[in-house]
Amino acid sequence: MISKEKLYLYNLSKFKELKSYYSEQEKEILSITEFILNESLIEELIGYEYIIDITALTDINQYNVERLINLFDNSFTFIANIKHKRFFEEELRFCFDEFVIFNDYVENKDNLNDRKKTSIKKHKKIIDIEQDQLHLFFEKIDQSLYGHQKFKDDLKKQIENFRVFNKLGEHLILSLFLMGDSGVGKTEVARTIHKALGGENKMAKINFGNYSSDNSLNSLIGSPRGYIGSDDGEIFIRVAESDTGIILIDEFEKSNSTLFNYFLDVLESGRMISSLAHEIDLNGFIIIFTSNISRDNFKKVISPELRSRFDYKGYFTILKSEDKSKYVEFRLNSIIRKFNKNVDNLLDDNFKHEVFRKINVTKFKNMRDLNKSIKQVFVKELKTKII
Repeated sequence: MISKEKLYLYNLSKFKELKSYYSEQEKEILSITEFILNESLIEELIGYEYIIDITALTDINQYNVERLINLFDNSFTFIANIKHKRFFEEELRFCFDEFVIFNDYVENKDNLNDRKKTSIKKHKKIIDIEQDQLHLFFEKIDQSLYGHQKFKDDLKKQIENFRVFNKLGEHLILSLFLMGDSGVGKTEVARTIHKALGGENKMAKINFGNYSSDNSLNSLIGSPRGYIGSDDGEIFIRVAESDTGIILIDEFEKSNSTLFNYFLDVLESGRMISSLAHEIDLNGFIIIFTSNISRDNFKKVISPELRSRFDYKGYFTILKSEDKSKYVEFRLNSIIRKFNKNVDNLLDDNFKHEVFRKINVTKFKNMRDLNKSIKQVFVKELKTKII
């Protein structure tokens, strides 16, 4: 029997730091469950310096545990959740010479903290905008979001109140619940705020139409440590990739009570916690929930506890023809500007007016359908001009 020398025991709440520590050394962490299902994978990886998390071995009898561990050579490093320290010390005492507890996985705690600070990306949040710049933010919202004037007025008041009471520590997250038919501009609200904050990366968006199964919580916040696919989950990945304090939860009504309860806790605590015990501080974030449900169904679908946590509840209606016409002009200006910049500088105002004239905005209730029509008419007119 070959001794593997050391088994490193980690604290679950510090796993993210451990993962970052090994990532800096270009070493990947794999779960032992992958090799339980297919032992032949071990031979393919021998000679490479992989980190193997063996936490899941607590569910296997001792003989098979020892046999599996001894299929690996000393090029592998083994780690496990410290919660099962006694199990590993007793059942694997013949496989490892030493059981080492890593508190922060590096000897110098200060160096780790410095790395953590530099690795955390700062999100641009509404609470960080200087007061004299706030009017420019609202101008961008007003210019980019067509129609829905009452909502824009309400949003201004909500943000102003949020900024004050957030500083007092009484209001951590601004939550908006927007209802209405598909294509009336609900999701555009989140995109508009994201851009107005100066967002350059993709906005953090989760579509709950994909989260109706019993396993939806694991998909959202990650599977428990030690299992195949265990990671932080989609919402943690999306927030980490974004550069603004905006989260869009689309089609919220299509989920289930488990996720409703999770977000109830998020709105109350001001933080998200993954199944791996990793935490994201959402202080200063705006979370926008959208839904196609009607006003009447709102109370039937959403629990009283969750309804009370939403700071603003609004119903979006179909845009007026005047607002739709303004949107068409805005889209045409944007398309023509991009076309002239990237293809050839040959489209002018006359071309724009010709396209505009052939789009009957009264026919469209859904803004997505209107946008499709704009593209179709644009291409059709472009062909006649080129020919």
